[in-house]
Amino acid sequence: MIVLGIESTAHTFGVGVVSDEPPFILADIRKKYRPKTGGILPREVASFFSEVAGEAVREALEASGVTPRDIDGVAVALGPGMGPALRVGATVARALAFAWGKPLIPVNHAVAHLEIARFTAGLRDPVILYVAGGNTMVTTFLDGRYRVFGETLDIALGNLLDTFAREVGIAPPYFNEKGHIVDQCAEGGEFLEDFPYVVKGQDVSFSGLLTAALKAVKSGARLADVCLTLREIAYASVVEVTERCLAHTGKKEVTVTGGVASNEPLRAKMETMAKSHGAVFRPVAREYAVDNGVMIALTGLAALREGVTVDPLRSFVRQRWRVDEVDVPWYPWLPGF
Repeated sequence: MIVLGIESTAHTFGVGVVSDEPPFILADIRKKYRPKTGGILPREVASFFSEVAGEAVREALEASGVTPRDIDGVAVALGPGMGPALRVGATVARALAFAWGKPLIPVNHAVAHLEIARFTAGLRDPVILYVAGGNTMVTTFLDGRYRVFGETLDIALGNLLDTFAREVGIAPPYFNEKGHIVDQCAEGGEFLEDFPYVVKGQDVSFSGLLTAALKAVKSGARLADVCLTLREIAYASVVEVTERCLAHTGKKEVTVTGGVASNEPLRAKMETMAKSHGAVFRPVAREYAVDNGVMIALTGLAALREGVTVDPLRSFVRQRWRVDEVDVPWYPWLPGF
């Protein structure tokens, strides 16, 4: 069985092709929108996606060596994400499903991040910390769905790091070959006192931390010290709530996924925490931490095996589609498991 998947929830238009037989991943094409200054505007992203969509699909077919006749289904991320960007991906996926006479498979973007982590880490039933530009949550599978054991009450961890970096003038770009710019800036820094550490039950909050960090920079604090403090507090808080989930569920596997999962200091803290509980920690493969079409195709493949499809005429975009609203009947199956 072969599925083509389309990702278009934020800054990346991705097309992936996967199979339920080795080598599993047949193609991974990504077209990333990069603004010249500041953050990304949804309408500009949508325009960029419209320009590159056809090329991305064509490149994915060529890279995979398959034809539309070989494909068993077209998967698409219908949410959560930015409306204009999502609609471009949904339109392309509907058109392909109609033209090729293939079933359309609805995929939740967040669930796809969880599944690509399980797949690349080789974990069957982990506690998962999902941290990205627009999402921060601790989740694990229970009774047919991924259940949220904690989440951000305001801004996401990735948004915290990127906004701070942009406001103090050290980004964009936010990432390079050495990792996130805040982690790099923190090298040689010293921890500062009197920054807020906010964990409310199982939930975290970062807006106060962001305000305190920006205020400290404006007051003349050394940038390296502020970056270190911001990072340490933010990472420690998400690791704390992940640890509570691990202790509560008694599970023995832990992973981290999403764009922020590439950050080495966060991975190190997660590994130390997991070891203290006798659990295995394996993070998502770095190349699949960020948005990509492979994770959509992979999740679509698993869903199609269970008959999960949608009428293209009813394939509505859902910008706030929560992970705990999605039935996951294939769990724990993934290719190679």
